[in-house]
Formats: sequence, C-alpha cells, structure tokens
Amino acid sequence: MGCCGSAERPKREWKPLEDRSCTDLPWFLLFTLFLVGMCGICGFTIMTGGAARLVFGYDSYGNTCGQRNEPIEGVRLSGLDHTDRKFVFFLDPCNIDIIQRKIKSMALCVSQCPTEELATYHDLKRFAMINGSELCSYELPGHKYPQLPERFEKCPKLPVPESKALPVFNRCTPVDISCYAKFAEAVVTFVSDNSMLNRLIAGVAASKEIIVGLCLLALVLSMILMVIIRYISAVLVWILTALVVLGSLGGTSVLWWLYIDYRITMNETMTKDLRETEEPIDGIKTTEDHAQGLLIYAVSATVFTGILLLLMLFMRKRVALTIALFHVAGKVFIHLPLLALQPFYTFLALSLFWVYWIMVLLFLGTTGNPEKNEDTGLVEFRLTGALQYMTWYHAVGLIWISEFILACQQMTVAGAVVTYYFTRDKTKLPVTPILSSVLRLVRYHLGTVAKGSFIITLVKIPRLILMYIHNQLKGKENACARCMLKTCICCLWCLEKCLNYLNQNAYAATAINSTNFCTSARDAFMILVENALRVATINTVGDFVLFLGKILIVTCTAFAGVLALNYQRDYTEWVLPLIIVCLFAFLVAHCFLSIFEIVVDVLFLCFAIDTKYNNGTHGREFYMDKALMFLKMPTLSFPCKHPIRESLKPVMSCACAVHVRYVDMHSTCRF
Repeated sequence: MGCCGSAERPKREWKPLEDRSCTDLPWFLLFTLFLVGMCGICGFTIMTGGAARLVFGYDSYGNTCGQRNEPIEGVRLSGLDHTDRKFVFFLDPCNIDIIQRKIKSMALCVSQCPTEELATYHDLKRFAMINGSELCSYELPGHKYPQLPERFEKCPKLPVPESKALPVFNRCTPVDISCYAKFAEAVVTFVSDNSMLNRLIAGVAASKEIIVGLCLLALVLSMILMVIIRYISAVLVWILTALVVLGSLGGTSVLWWLYIDYRITMNETMTKDLRETEEPIDGIKTTEDHAQGLLIYAVSATVFTGILLLLMLFMRKRVALTIALFHVAGKVFIHLPLLALQPFYTFLALSLFWVYWIMVLLFLGTTGNPEKNEDTGLVEFRLTGALQYMTWYHAVGLIWISEFILACQQMTVAGAVVTYYFTRDKTKLPVTPILSSVLRLVRYHLGTVAKGSFIITLVKIPRLILMYIHNQLKGKENACARCMLKTCICCLWCLEKCLNYLNQNAYAATAINSTNFCTSARDAFMILVENALRVATINTVGDFVLFLGKILIVTCTAFAGVLALNYQRDYTEWVLPLIIVCLFAFLVAHCFLSIFEIVVDVLFLCFAIDTKYNNGTHGREFYMDKALMFLKMPTLSFPCKHPIRESLKPVMSCACAVHVRYVDMHSTCRF
C-alpha cells in the first residue's frame, strides 16, 4: 500500500491497451471495508430505532408514534402503547428556535391532527370526545380539560390552528403558515410584507414554463458547443492573443505618454516658479518623486511587454497545439457522442449518494441513548461514548465517496479517449467505447480510483476544518491569526487543485498502460515536466477559451430569456427568473465543458507519449491525428514510401508552411 518504492525504476515501455491487470488491489479492499462501515452505520440506526423515530416521529417522553414502546428508566410516561396514535402533534408549533433550527415545544403522539381551529378548552374537550384524539398531555383526561389547572402548561397554546399531516413523516403541520412569520422575517428581513419578495415570487411562478424551457436551451447549447468549439477555438485563441498584446502595448504607451507629459509640465512649472522667486521651492522634491514613480512604472511595463512579446513569439507553436487539441477533441465527441452524457450519469450517481447520506445523517440525529433535558424536561436522543465517532466517520464518507464518483468519471472518460487515440483505424473502434471503459474500470482499476480519491480527501478535510474554525472565530481572532488561517486555507486549496490535475493524468496513464496509481502518477508527472511550457499554454489559453464558452452559453440563454419574457407582457418581474436561468446555464456549461477539458488533457498526455516513444518508422508509427502531426517536438521521420507520408500528401500539397526535405542517404523524409 506504500506509494513509491526505493528500488531502481526500470525504463518504462508504454504498451497502450495491450496488457491489463488489477491495480492497487489493497486500496480496493480498504475502500470496500470503508463502504461496509458506511452501510453498518445505516444498519445501526435502523436496528436501534433511529430510522423509525425519524419517519414515524416520537413524543417528548421518548415514545415512538404508531408502535408499542419499551419504558425508559427515569422517564415518566415512557413505554406507552401508541399503536393507534400515529401522528406527532406540537403543543406550540410556532415556537421555532431559529439558531438551533428546531421547534421548541412539547410533542405528543395523537390519533388525529386537528381538522379545524380550536379556540377554547371546551373545543379541545369536544375534539377529544368526538375523534378520540387527546391533544393535551397523556395524564390529563380529555373530559376534564376546561377544569384542570395544569391545562396552561400541558395543553396546546390557544387557539390551536387547523393542521394537516405531512405525507411521509406524520407531523401535524398548521395549514395556515402565517405563524411562521417571525421565522420568515428573520430570514428575509430586508423585505416588507407586500413589496419586492411577493413580486419576485409571483414572477417566478408566472414564468416557470419559460424558466424550464430556457434551462433546456442551456443544456442543448452546451452539448452543441462541445462539438463546434473546435471550429471557433482558433478565432477565440488568436483574439485573446491579440487583445493581450495590444493591451500590453497600449498600457505601456500610455504610461510613457503620462511620464513625458508630466515631465514637460513639471519643467515649465519649475522654470516659471524659479523666475518669480530665488528661494528653493518645497514642492519641487514632491513633483520629482511623482515623475520618478511614473518612470519606474513605465520602465516596468516596458520590460513586462518585452517579455510578453518574446513569450508570445516563443509560444506561438504551443498555442497552435492548443488549437489542434481542441480540434481533435471535437472529433472525439463526434466518434464518441455518449461522452456528452457523462455529466448526467455523474450527477445522478452523486444525487443518489447525497440523498442516502442525508437520510442516514437524519437517522443519526434520532439515534442514541435517551437523555432528559434538565432545562425543558423533554427527552432527547444523543450519541454518547464511542458512538459519537460514527458522525465523523459518516462525514469522511461524504467526501471520500463523492471524490470517488468524480474520479470514476475521470477514469471512464480517460479510458474512452485513450481507446480512441490509440486505435489507428477509427472505423474499428469498439461499438461502445464508453461501456468498454466502464467495464475495464470496474474489473481492473477501482483500487486506483479509490487511492486517488483518498489522497484528495486527505487534503480536503483539513481545509474544511480550517474553514469551519475561521467562520467560528470570525470577529474574535486577531489579524495575525486570521492571516495565518487564510494562508493555510489557500495553500491547501492550491495543493488540492494540483493533486486533482495530477490524479487526472495518473488515471489516463493507468488507462494507457494498466499500472498502479503511484507508478502512473510518477510517469505522468515526468511527461508533464518534460512538456512544462506546453502544459502551461494549454492550461492558460485552453481554460480561458472554455471560460469564454461558458460566458457565451450564459449570454445566449439570458438573451433568449429577455426575448421570451418581453414577449409575455404580463410578466412584471424578470430579475429572479433571469438569475435562476443564468445560474443554471453556467452550472450546465461548467459540467459539460469540464468533460471537454478532461478530453483535451488526456489527448495531450497521449500526444506527448506518442511523440516521445514513436518516431514514425516501421514498428514505431505514430497514433496521432493529422491535425497534430506537425506540432510534435521531435522531427518526424518517415520512409519515403511510408503509408503515413502517403496519407499526408494532400496536406503537404496545400500548405506552403510545411517544408519537406528528402534525405536520400537515409531514405527518409523529414518534416
């Protein structure tokens, strides 16, 4: 289970898709045991009654509604038979603790929720006599409600609002939710009773069909962009390059113009002042300092612009590589259209897991030993002793399993792209490359994915803990402590991003050569270091192009939303619907273009491996697409009658930028 051994590493011979074997099997077993522990927590909450107490509800004496209960030591009125009392009724349902987010009221199990408003204790008595549902504490007889002195403490607060049981959780909830006005007011204190909030909600309700339609439009636009981005990437990249160059030149020119203008004005002013007085002027030194500052800024901008222009000149071929990778990535989505559905599968898997996780967390909230609260006299269930660590275990499971699902997506996409790249004849691709990649993942590489996701979890947990501490100490810590916390959080965030990128390339290396996680990460890291400038170019230029793609989708969706809402003249409030649509459009675009980004990164790793270990000679032919053929680092050498050279004749004949030299002594053609 160790990461890297100390033995001398043999020379790697990449054999794409040839040999397959199980990788990181100990980590697969460890992850399986962890999953068993997660299921054990769920089973524990069900066996100890936590799940039943959450679903069916329980009263303030520890009795679960709808079933026979065992007595609890030291708690009166516990151990009652509530088989016929299936609903939870709160004596004061509007007494909400906003801080603790719970109802501070005695709860009872009743056979029926009040179906009408009960204004007096005589109404409570009548309801108990007719329906057999006693709404006061169990020890109070229903026919004596109006005369009992305990009615003020152990009966519901009058008037009792009409209630209705929730569909699943059997809680009596007031039909008129106006009693929650204080809670709503605390949430939206900036809104008056009949102003902006009502209009915004009305606008959303009135335009719900348009919102759904615009969300579907954003989905379609994202899928279309993944295919056509290869045609517009060149334009976007060169526009970006031109803007950066022109912006740098313009900024430098403005600084020099300001310095020269300031210098001329300063000289004229100094000459005029010296003629009027013979004493030195105090402001002359300040003026010279300003001029000196402008000169420093102008010189710095000139140096920066010069370096930037040299970098642009030096990196132009690497920018062309980014464009070519985008072009090939578009072809990948044409040959593997099911790649576009990966965000749906991942979102579905994450949603199902998160629903399960939240459900078990709620079960844990009602699991444990019953304890009587000395302040309120109510019974609460709390985890004590070693059982408290189940919550922490469950929290770690949220992070690790979520990262595992995301890593499975990365490995699946990487496997499909690797299959595409290293298949020379694209007509002989598997019928379902995505399914083949999933099957390889499940059969061979789940341990690798578990190990990579665990490494991300180890970095994410300390960062989340530090963020929690920072939020808890907000306004209490000194400036030094606040700065140190933010620095640690930022460093951990940067480390997490770097590890995510390295993990993604490690998964691609595993998909190529079927090596374990650490060997794949080491090999991928060496490839990335050897191509550091290209990696930097792809990550900067490529990320910016994808960001522009996201902005394009959001802008088109918002424009369509404005037109649609303007067409319906009765819609008075557009702000909230447009915000919802734009947020959804950006989220969808981010999910889809993230898949595109993974494809580009995997293609680059395959390209770098291809150019390093192949040279186009017999037995070492290139796998790369024609669009990448002229962008490799080493010189490509082909025999004059080589089939690759023959296939490139149309490309060579129409591109004067391609120079062909025939070297007779070696019988090769060099590009």
